[in-house]
Amino acid sequence: MAFPPAFLDELNNRNPIEDVVGQYVALTRKGSNLFGLCPFHGEKTASFSVAPDKGIYYCFGCHKGGGVINFIMEIENLGYPDAVRFLAKRAGLEVPEDGADRSQYKKKERLWALCKKAARFFHDQLKAPEADEARDYIVKRGLSRATVTRFGLGFAPNAWSALLDAMTAKGFTKEELYDAGLVLQNREKGTFYDRFRNRLMFPIIDVRGNVIGFGGRVMDDSTPKYLNSPETIIFNKRRNLFAMNIVKKSKQGFIILTEGYMDAIALHQYGFDCAVASLGTSLTQEHADMLSKYTNEVVLTYDGDAAGQNATQRAIPMLEKTGLRVKVLRMQGAKDPDEFLKKYGADRFKLLLEGSENQAEYRLRSLRMKFDLTTDEQKVEFAKQAAELISTYGTAVEREIYGARAAEMAGFSPEVIKLEINKAFKRRVATEKKAQEKRDLEAAAARQPKTREVRYDNMRSAMAEEGVVRMLLREPHLFARAECLTEEEFSVPMFGKIFAAWRERWQEDLCVTPACLTETLTPAEMAHLTAVLQKQDAPLSDDAFDDCVRIITEEHRRAQITNADDLKAMQERLLKKKGYGGT
Repeated sequence: MAFPPAFLDELNNRNPIEDVVGQYVALTRKGSNLFGLCPFHGEKTASFSVAPDKGIYYCFGCHKGGGVINFIMEIENLGYPDAVRFLAKRAGLEVPEDGADRSQYKKKERLWALCKKAARFFHDQLKAPEADEARDYIVKRGLSRATVTRFGLGFAPNAWSALLDAMTAKGFTKEELYDAGLVLQNREKGTFYDRFRNRLMFPIIDVRGNVIGFGGRVMDDSTPKYLNSPETIIFNKRRNLFAMNIVKKSKQGFIILTEGYMDAIALHQYGFDCAVASLGTSLTQEHADMLSKYTNEVVLTYDGDAAGQNATQRAIPMLEKTGLRVKVLRMQGAKDPDEFLKKYGADRFKLLLEGSENQAEYRLRSLRMKFDLTTDEQKVEFAKQAAELISTYGTAVEREIYGARAAEMAGFSPEVIKLEINKAFKRRVATEKKAQEKRDLEAAAARQPKTREVRYDNMRSAMAEEGVVRMLLREPHLFARAECLTEEEFSVPMFGKIFAAWRERWQEDLCVTPACLTETLTPAEMAHLTAVLQKQDAPLSDDAFDDCVRIITEEHRRAQITNADDLKAMQERLLKKKGYGGT
């Protein structure tokens, strides 16, 4: 989809990359650039950079990069036209007419609007006479009217087409209701009917405030007890958390991760406005990445049964992978936060939070519970596994403290356990060292671009072409010194396209920016361009620029001569093969 250059320039000006990226990533300034944890892969050390002056982002870990449009394409999983419309809406710009009614983004906008009106419908139905049971349940669970309003709770009538009729009356189609996961279809009859019936409804809202789906708790004995919206183009349970739209504004300094909607809602009602819940699925790496954007510490409050313990063990490494501090809350006298708050109140829960175990304590104690330490065989096995576990702890102090604790548990001397921990630690370090050496060797050999779409067949020319691109971005007036240089002389076609596109804009007195290339380059090429622009700038001078142009021209001529010689040699071989001699 082609958009007018002037419109794209205005779009980029009205959407500063640091502001847009800052809505998804916590950024810290270091010099002229901003850094944060990459939103596209898990990491503990920030390798994701944003260069406001160049209007680009780049991750030194996963090598993704580009301009503000590329970022929205990647983070929101949108195509190019829809990413443009997304940013245009953000900036209050009208998109030039381009058949947008058929776009995926337009479809998403319709479904967001539909889900918002459905949420209002359910909320209004909570006041209806047939919602007595739902209202009684709310009272039984101790939810205040303010809490019900804050979370937009509602009621789905016990009817086959209550929502369907209400939404079609507002202009939405049955197909749109189906695409939003609000109705089901009888394939034999071709009719549609409401998915949610006789249920207390929990709207699911994303971090931008869009209603994207629903959870429903049944009011009778039918199953399933809780029913969630299916996956749709606006709802992905692996990438969203219940109440995250509220929690992102919390000042508590940590986030409490619970198992269910009611636990999260109860915590909010008792003053802990930092509680979220997963949406009918186990914690995913995408959830962990999302949490890391809003906090440095997560407290796990899963149920104390076997399923809850297993979920805790799975969650810890995922959360730690993103650099989060992890604590585990253990409740006595209650099976979940909701029950504990009702029994003992907010003050006791606050004390419980303050005394929550860090993940190191929790994992060691959980390991201890697997063994019968009254037998020598079990003691030895516990010591081995404890040493392996403690060797993964990040600091020597932690290894010292928990090594002594493990020794006390097993009845061994601290020196014996320390010896085992040191052995395990050395094995781990050696393994990691070999892996790092392999990565270093690969990096040293990897002057080639990370993407397969771009190859450097002539390294000398390619390095000069990188220099030309970097210098032209800083000083477009240098185009005047490259009047004889053509797109065809570039050994890397991508750089030739960039040179030609920028020169055309320079000749028309338009800005030369990476962002204006979004339509010219593929996403992979755009990512490589940002990698090139992140490299140390070459000395900026007329002579340096002229040298780069000279190298490009020389290598192009050399390639032509080589190609001509190769062609001549091939012709001679063919002639000789046919008996015409060597001439």
